[in-house]
Amino acid sequence: MVTFWEAIKRGYVGLFSPLVEWLVDRRVSPNTITSVGTLWAMTAGVIYATGHISIAGWTLGLTAICDVFDGAVARRTGRSTVFGAFYDSTLDRVADGAVLGGLVIFFARNDVHHSVPSWTSTPMVGVLLMGIIGTFLTSYTRARAESLGIDAKVGMLQRPERVVLLSAPQAFFGLALGGWVLIGICILLALTAWITAIQRVAFVHRVTRHLPEGEAESSAPPVAPPPVAAEAATLPR
Repeated sequence: MVTFWEAIKRGYVGLFSPLVEWLVDRRVSPNTITSVGTLWAMTAGVIYATGHISIAGWTLGLTAICDVFDGAVARRTGRSTVFGAFYDSTLDRVADGAVLGGLVIFFARNDVHHSVPSWTSTPMVGVLLMGIIGTFLTSYTRARAESLGIDAKVGMLQRPERVVLLSAPQAFFGLALGGWVLIGICILLALTAWITAIQRVAFVHRVTRHLPEGEAESSAPPVAPPPVAAEAATLPR
């Protein structure tokens, strides 16, 4: 899946390279692009909440373009910074919460929308709440592992796949088949998020089980704040 997503990103960059060059020429900050993508995701969450599922799917799809553009612009301009990586990761959580929260509101207000079978409303609110927890766990487990010096970028569901699941089927199918396409996607998202979190916990356990207690944490290099002059740090965003 990672290779597949990397191929998609290369295709995006190749297709929209003139726009990337335009952004580079005008010295648009990668953090600005990240902020715009997050605003699009939050807008999509609001649209999901109002029941316009297909429009929300297309709107959310724009965030995938921003996810590609910010990294491409950062690399072209040499502006990949420590703060940029932190900022991008933080706003990703905002975007995930906004989109899934919008879907929670949609199902909770089904008595107004009458868009899906009425008996599914309460169970789907529960499913999506579990999906929110699982989605945030996938990010937390990786971040906590990295703080111990372990690269835990494993599992079946990375953020790019989440964006695809939450945008493409909804954009093309909306509430097809009485909303069961959307219901199926939400259930799949919740399940795969928890499976990914469990896979990362198992990975860290496997890597650290032979280490003496506290050795993994003590072996992680301390992270010092970068000096002001090092704005063009080379850490990936």
